[in-house]
Amino acid sequence: MIQRELHLPLLGFAAYSGTGKTTLLEALLPKLVEAGIRVGVLKHAHHDFDVDKPGKDSHRLRKAGASQMLISSRNRHALMTETPESEAEFDYLLTRFDAAKLDLILVEGCKNIAFPKIELHREEVGKPWLYPHDNNIVAIAADTKVDSPLPQININDLEGICQYILDYVADHNGAKQQSTEVQKPASSCCDIMSPAFLSVQEGQDKILSKVSSTEGIETLPVEKSYGRVLASNITSPIHVPQYTNSAMDGYAIRGDDLERDEYHVVGEILAGYSYDKPLQLGEAVKIMTGAPTPLNADTVVMREQATENGDTVTFGNALIKQGQNVRQAGEDLSKGQAVFSEGTRIESPEMGMLASLGFAQCDVQRPLRVAIFSTGDEVQAPGSEQKENTIYDSNRFTLIGLLERLGCEVIDFGILEDNQQVMIDALEKSAQQADLILTSGGVSVGDADYIKLALEQLGSIDFWRINMRPGRPLAFGHINDKPFFGLPGNPVAVMVSFINFVEPSIRKMQGQQDWLPLKVQAVASEPLRSRMGRTEFSRGVYSIDSQGQLKVSTTGKQGSGILRSMSEANCLIEVSPSVDTVKIGESVTIIPLQGRI
Repeated sequence: MIQRELHLPLLGFAAYSGTGKTTLLEALLPKLVEAGIRVGVLKHAHHDFDVDKPGKDSHRLRKAGASQMLISSRNRHALMTETPESEAEFDYLLTRFDAAKLDLILVEGCKNIAFPKIELHREEVGKPWLYPHDNNIVAIAADTKVDSPLPQININDLEGICQYILDYVADHNGAKQQSTEVQKPASSCCDIMSPAFLSVQEGQDKILSKVSSTEGIETLPVEKSYGRVLASNITSPIHVPQYTNSAMDGYAIRGDDLERDEYHVVGEILAGYSYDKPLQLGEAVKIMTGAPTPLNADTVVMREQATENGDTVTFGNALIKQGQNVRQAGEDLSKGQAVFSEGTRIESPEMGMLASLGFAQCDVQRPLRVAIFSTGDEVQAPGSEQKENTIYDSNRFTLIGLLERLGCEVIDFGILEDNQQVMIDALEKSAQQADLILTSGGVSVGDADYIKLALEQLGSIDFWRINMRPGRPLAFGHINDKPFFGLPGNPVAVMVSFINFVEPSIRKMQGQQDWLPLKVQAVASEPLRSRMGRTEFSRGVYSIDSQGQLKVSTTGKQGSGILRSMSEANCLIEVSPSVDTVKIGESVTIIPLQGRI
């Protein structure tokens, strides 16, 4: 798929460290250039690296904070991009090449990504062969022969390896010319490259562009506001702290009076009280944490450094700096300063902050009303005796839990029989009562389900196939201007599709702004496989080992009907479309699920 998009031959060198990939590539490049091949090289590093020399202008500016640094001279230019959030995708990196000026792209590394590669192998390195487990290996360059139908070249035969690459380029160009002569319709070509039409990101973007926040504001007591979304900006009505105060128990003195051997203690200030006289030279007051400092007192010496004798206190050899251990009025927040913006979801810290500013109530978006129902004569309510050829309804209960976790008001229409008019009536009623309609099953391409027939009569609904597993079928559209989601029928696919498509939409409709799910990198504790061209979501369990490393493994069998795989998971493992294998010890993206399911 990547080669089709680039219209360039792509060839990698796959090998373990110590085999000499870079040395071989360095020797090959002049021979390829001499043969008239314009070569681009992509090198993958498993560690941090720097292409700038410390002290150079570009290095200094990048280290100062430039997220992208473009440096140019008469002879060359280079763009250095910081990627602290996540490593750049392989297919994205390939698009950075100027394909019009190249005949070939060679890749060093990226051995776990699906594209054609030559395996480099040296017996002395002592590592296992890659080709038996990687069908992307197209040739072998080694210092020994193996029993394989793949082309084999001696790893020290530079001329032989160079000729193989030249033949590879010629074969690619011949195939490209042939495919140009027999042009297929675009939709057919797309379907051959991938059986699905939309990537996960494309589906998310399309849906989010078609939903907006709902109208309606409620005023709630702060103690009832957990999980709700602020409907207005919050600014501080007071200074925080409201007054200059002591940061610890001790003695308050004047910062312009630090050279004395002893001070006269003229009072004691407890939290909630004050000393209303200006502090004079030679005086000190005993003060508790949080108590306001007297006028002129700008320094506090901790109690452990003090020796009090009657109404006199000394501080021995303590090093005292003017202004120490004192919190200034407005140090945390000044009056009128912005605290929270509209669209902030209120959780425990926000509740505490609102209360600390004196707010007893706040304006929040009203709850989002979501209508759900299950369909089908084969679906049976839990608690009843199971009949032949039926299944208990689980998806509706899964969705209720997911919706309530997001603070939605659920309108449950129960189980609808297989009757087109019943479904039309339910959908129309849902659109009148709810802000969003949600169901599962009967939305696969090719399904002739009653729900699909009803939807086609009532609204504007698209039936999509998404490049993901589990959860490929997805329906989205509007019924009387109310968003409708038709999720796949398998229990795990329902949850994975909800997390990827419904949750971001609900958060936007609730007024939460710019929400993105947390994604982090973990080390795989077991091999993970995927299919090139689709995003794979495995259910996983992550943990931190004794060295502080985040590790992840799957919950076992990953069938889309195994709901237990979700109940045992604390994360989703996301394998991108450009990767077909993640080996033990390699990095993989995980999406933590705590607080989401």
